[in-house]
Amino acid sequence: MTVPLILLLTALLAEPAGTPAPADGADAPAIPDIALAPVWEHQFRRPVQAVVPPGSDATVYIVEQPGRILAMDHAKSDVEPRVFLDIRRRVHDKNNEEGLLSFDFHPEYATNRRIYAYYTAKSPRRGVLAEFTVSEDGLTVDPSSERVLLDIPQPWGNHNGSTVAFGPDGMLYVSVGDGGAANDPHGHGQDLATLLGTVIRIDVDGRDPELEYAVPSDNPFVGVEGARGEIWAYGLRNVWRMSFDPQTGDLWGGDVGQNTWEEIDIITRGGNYGWKPREGFEAFSLHRGEPDPDADYIDPVVVYPRDKGISVTGGCVQRGGLHPSIEGVYFYGDYGSGRIWGLRWDGSKMTGNREVFQRSAFYISSFDQLNDGTILVCVFRNTFSGKGRIYAIKPAN
Repeated sequence: MTVPLILLLTALLAEPAGTPAPADGADAPAIPDIALAPVWEHQFRRPVQAVVPPGSDATVYIVEQPGRILAMDHAKSDVEPRVFLDIRRRVHDKNNEEGLLSFDFHPEYATNRRIYAYYTAKSPRRGVLAEFTVSEDGLTVDPSSERVLLDIPQPWGNHNGSTVAFGPDGMLYVSVGDGGAANDPHGHGQDLATLLGTVIRIDVDGRDPELEYAVPSDNPFVGVEGARGEIWAYGLRNVWRMSFDPQTGDLWGGDVGQNTWEEIDIITRGGNYGWKPREGFEAFSLHRGEPDPDADYIDPVVVYPRDKGISVTGGCVQRGGLHPSIEGVYFYGDYGSGRIWGLRWDGSKMTGNREVFQRSAFYISSFDQLNDGTILVCVFRNTFSGKGRIYAIKPAN
């Protein structure tokens, strides 16, 4: 999320202006409008993620940005939350993009009771990737069980990323912002010597010398002089929410733009997504010099301009057969404008893309998926008080 106040006000006053990019593939199935159905009556404090453990949707875990994870009974709309983890005392959330930002369950959670979280801390300002152990009864997490895997220095209070997600390969993927301020002043996006401006991939079940994790030997920059072996992809400004397609394994990410374009990417091994020589498909105007003509930049799947929104929130692909009319559609949105789009992808190109929902004063912070395929949407109804609700995507009809 990157939301300067003047841009936020501009986005809220703007009229809807169509789709973010022309849809191609006239023979592709139509993408219908959607509706959002509230899941619980409870209002959360800046909800930024909804997560379930592998194999069970009985309890949904809601991340509150100030530093708590709350457990919600999925079957009861009027249930009150149970505190699962509370680390507010160690989380620094002074700025809009700081706080407890993401967590995920280990693929073998049922036997090892381990979870992994990413949060911002201070003195010095940094991003922290940490492991916690859940109690034997599964009800709570003792904050003292924390094992810090990685500290990432954070020069400014914005562009922290982050999504923590285990891939189909059992590795942990984490998105890391470019360090903040504006215009990537230190050039982190193209610097393989830093983890800023990247997606990293690590093995939390191994341990390399002097590390709290192992670097997978098949990572693309292992053995490259001057490069961090943890890096999976780079040239990214601030991937705010990424997710794996449960069927294809594709890693989708929403990369927040600077001045002109918000973009959706499929993040691949060793990919360079162009920041900051490029923003979207175009040369970035404040970059000194032209983009490297020899660089193999990966194009976005789709972009949208600033009259449609100001801070993309990456989404999820609908799977599981719950709603046949939207099966296979990737839903993504914008934090500032309250718009949601649906996109179809055939494995090599976009075959459809259209706006399917819009509501003003509806600040979309996350799209998340249950094991049965249900896509949940985390929303702030008031960005200043931070009160928010959780909704489920359904076809409008």
